[in-house]
Amino acid sequence: MLKKTNSYLIIVGVTIALLMVLQYNKPKELNWFPSYVTQHKIPYGTFVLNELMGELFPQIEQVNEPPFEYLNAHFEAQGTYFLVNDNIAFGESELATLLEWTSEGNTLFVASSSFEELLLDTLNLSTSGLFAEFGEDHSQIHQLVNPDLDPEASYPFSKDTYSNYFSEIDTLRTTVLGVVDHHIDSLAVAKKHFDVIRQDYGSGEIILSTFPKAFTNYFILKGDNRNYTAGLLSYLDPSRSIFIDNHYKAGKKFYTSPMYIFLNTKEFKWAYYLVLVAALIYVLFEGKRKQRAIPVVIPLKNQTLAFTRTIADMYYEKNQRRPIVTYKIEQFLEYIRSHLHMETVEREEEFYRNLASRSAHTFDEVKALFTFLERLRDQSEISDTELAKLNTSIEKFKHKANGK
Repeated sequence: MLKKTNSYLIIVGVTIALLMVLQYNKPKELNWFPSYVTQHKIPYGTFVLNELMGELFPQIEQVNEPPFEYLNAHFEAQGTYFLVNDNIAFGESELATLLEWTSEGNTLFVASSSFEELLLDTLNLSTSGLFAEFGEDHSQIHQLVNPDLDPEASYPFSKDTYSNYFSEIDTLRTTVLGVVDHHIDSLAVAKKHFDVIRQDYGSGEIILSTFPKAFTNYFILKGDNRNYTAGLLSYLDPSRSIFIDNHYKAGKKFYTSPMYIFLNTKEFKWAYYLVLVAALIYVLFEGKRKQRAIPVVIPLKNQTLAFTRTIADMYYEKNQRRPIVTYKIEQFLEYIRSHLHMETVEREEEFYRNLASRSAHTFDEVKALFTFLERLRDQSEISDTELAKLNTSIEKFKHKANGK
């Protein structure tokens, strides 16, 4: 018996050792976290951008504090405030300070996938999401529109399945600098969606981009994409100071936890794992020898799903599809009330517009869906095809509303 136990222990030990050797020699995976930190050399860091701007602009200043604090202490500073992050929300006081500083003849450059409503309302802008249609390639095509920046050139980006763009702009005050669309078979841009704009503000100007990944290491170093980034940077005045924001960043510039340094070193990390495995083996075998057997208590099964299926099958087998339709519609309306926070009692055109803006749909899509729901609700006979279409339409609406 003892020899048999020792054989099992040897087999387990050899297996664990082989697995750990394989893991140790496995290539390190890329970190695709969108940090936008100046010092980070990961794909979505901005180390290359910082080096590039250092060569293009002689007066660069790294700002590590919030814009509100920096401008209150240096309001007389002149130049461009440059901010890049996946999401930037200033707040009312900070935005007012930035806009006042911009109106004094300065430039505010913000690259973010989303913008706060207060800034959009101030500039008479609206944003929307661009999703690939069924059967289309999900990669994006970005272009610059300035005749001096090769407007025929296309710059692909395939890492995101969707992108944001400015769906409404103030045409009297706004200049379009860049457009985006999804990649199609003809390698052409089917419809222009504005993703980079410029607008005068007081004596200064504001440049907004909904594609912050254009300034990341991955985008700049891939193919000729650096020409797109350089084209956007050409709108900045090289004779004035560039204040690069390091406060609004998704990643950390440095890590305060000692475990980060410990686990970021390959040798230390695997020594730590070895200790954990050894402790686990010790606890497992020592506990098996000394601990009394604990009786297994089988938890009660959750019969909710089985009950729901039984009721649904009962309705379906009796050709009572109408109760199923009624339940699906009421469940969909409850989803709108609980997830999109809208009342569903009065369903007029204003309701369709609000629902479309909150769910990333168009007005026509929302109205067509509710017309279909009302028609099914009023029908006396419902076919299997209509029932399947109802379920597909509702699930498709939820999927798009959730940003997937």
